[in-house]
Amino acid sequence: MSAEGPREVESGNGLLSLRAESRLDPSRADIVVVPGALGSLPDGISEILGRTLGTPLSSLLAEALARPEVLVATVCGGSLLLAMAGLIKGRNATTHHLGLEALGANGVTVVDARVVDDGDLVTASSVTSGIDLGLYLLERELGADAAIAVERMIAHERRGTVWRA
Repeated sequence: MSAEGPREVESGNGLLSLRAESRLDPSRADIVVVPGALGSLPDGISEILGRTLGTPLSSLLAEALARPEVLVATVCGGSLLLAMAGLIKGRNATTHHLGLEALGANGVTVVDARVVDDGDLVTASSVTSGIDLGLYLLERELGADAAIAVERMIAHERRGTVWRA
């Protein structure tokens, strides 16, 4: 799904394209995952993420964050997108280590951790910590047995601890 509705969504490096079949509807969502972006820091990512601020995405994410029953999760620069849109001021969050300063400059309480759980906002620091984020969300929502089964299936060993507010 995408903020704009059905369309082809190209990956940051242009090597992959996936078809979004529907438009994000925060009133029907349980979990919204905001991915990061590909580019060079510090200016590239801010420019790339800044382009999304002119799309319906910001208002849809604001609507999701306004609904306490909706969990918003981000991977890597996804938290920077929320911060640049002014949606997570005063919240605890993380992002890729090269973007932590930019995150703080946007009013976010920066936590330098792989995964940060701030209630209805859970953020992961980098692409690889996105796997840890997924496993953490499985554990949080469905229990440890589900997370351990998937962790074992994909032969991934979680690293670090989850910082909780």
